[in-house]
Amino acid sequence: MPGLISGILQNDFVVIGRAGMDFFPHPAGTKTEEATEFRSGLGGSAANTAAGICRFGGKADLVTCVSDDSIGRYCTNQLDHYGVGRTHVRSVGGEFRNSLAVYESRVEEHQTVIYRNGAADFEMNIEDVEAIDYGAYGALITAGTVFAAEPSRSAAFRAFELAKAAGLPIIFDIDYRPYSWPSPKVAEGVLSRAGDLADMIVGNDEEFGFMAGDISKGQAKAQSLANKSAEIVIYKMGEKGAVTYADGDVITTGVYPVTALKPTGAGDSFMAGLMAAIAAGHGLKDAIHRGSACAAIVVGKPGCAPALPNLAELESFLQTHPGPTSA
Repeated sequence: MPGLISGILQNDFVVIGRAGMDFFPHPAGTKTEEATEFRSGLGGSAANTAAGICRFGGKADLVTCVSDDSIGRYCTNQLDHYGVGRTHVRSVGGEFRNSLAVYESRVEEHQTVIYRNGAADFEMNIEDVEAIDYGAYGALITAGTVFAAEPSRSAAFRAFELAKAAGLPIIFDIDYRPYSWPSPKVAEGVLSRAGDLADMIVGNDEEFGFMAGDISKGQAKAQSLANKSAEIVIYKMGEKGAVTYADGDVITTGVYPVTALKPTGAGDSFMAGLMAAIAAGHGLKDAIHRGSACAAIVVGKPGCAPALPNLAELESFLQTHPGPTSA
């Protein structure tokens, strides 16, 4: 674990994965089909995580491809807005397009529609990842979607090889999105391979269950990964909190109950808050709680990246909230 934690302590990350555009009806509570006004924001798991890290004062460079059009330029402008480095963000022409997510700011009967046809981020290739100076960073972060199609899949695995060769710990958010994959069987095999290479794995009960072939076996899968290869495995269970396996210890943590405005963005905010807390010197259990608080903040506001907290907002939340549930 010292290598993993010392890497995160550098607070300088290379983040591999997609950036996209989010649309959400305004005002909150509006159904998409009845909307006459929409707000926009940065989207994509990797971009949101990178933006969240930067909101806390860390450094994060994104590695991805964006479409050579106004939507791609919107995404790069948004990366600039949040301070995310984009030296390794490449524009691609042709019919490739940035992803678009249209989701509602409501929990009951919530609707999300994802457009991923001809996704530009899947055009990331081996040359893109071989151009990175991995030694300049403390850790690599990626999410499972990057493995869903070629050439992005092979490029991501190549990035893992190069990161390991440079001594970088790999932090893997399973982030299984069925619509991005050709089949569940392909996804199970590829995500399991990525998990075997990671130093830290974060996922929910359904994602670990998917990797195990049965949701009832998900927690056992998480524990087996911790015993076999990963130094830290965080098994999230929604409102029931999380179980973390770390260096032989089992850490149970609760969540911060809030009245949610929407169900989206929690995972990306959790990851950003977790990284920022470890980088700031918090112990693992405290860092997980702070990540959970970040998730609670994001689900209470419209948008994903626009809802990400900074340090002052997180501290204010922690001071005014009654506290996490019992683990």
